[in-house]
Amino acid sequence: MVIDILKESGALLEGHFLLSSGRHSNKYCQCAKLLQYPDKAAEVLKIVANKLKDIEVDIIVGPAMGGIVVAYELGRQLEKKAIFSERENGVMTLRRGFEIRPSEKVLIAEDVVTTGKSSMETAQLIKSLGGEVVGIASIVDRSSGDIVLPIYSAIKLNIESYEQSNCPMCKDGIGYIKPGSRDIKK
Repeated sequence: MVIDILKESGALLEGHFLLSSGRHSNKYCQCAKLLQYPDKAAEVLKIVANKLKDIEVDIIVGPAMGGIVVAYELGRQLEKKAIFSERENGVMTLRRGFEIRPSEKVLIAEDVVTTGKSSMETAQLIKSLGGEVVGIASIVDRSSGDIVLPIYSAIKLNIESYEQSNCPMCKDGIGYIKPGSRDIKK
């Protein structure tokens, strides 16, 4: 069901993509395409909310940009406060009067988890403020299993990615597009 919704909303793309991690892939999840349909987003995130019903959560933090709408919708469904973190001078921070109090149980919300870079930066921020990270919630989990926090996702996708030097699409001379939101650091 989730895969069908991702396809019908145009969120699951095929081609040659340069990921924000610097790796290349023949598939890409552009969850912003799903999130433009509130009813479809609510349906997919209901699956995640159901997985979280027995997890104690005080507040949900979505790293900007991909996690903002996901955090909001999960907050709505779970009846929890939802805020977002953002980078300021390259460092994940809370602004706009948002705060996390010591001992609060915090869930990180993302659209897609691949390398976990934004999530881990947000986890570090939460811990520095005295919060306890209880896990990561996402629409799509495409991680390779090396993220130390529990991941609660609507769907797990095993999408191959390659270093540029080993990319079959590059070897075939197929140009890539860079659909991600984060600047690539090589």
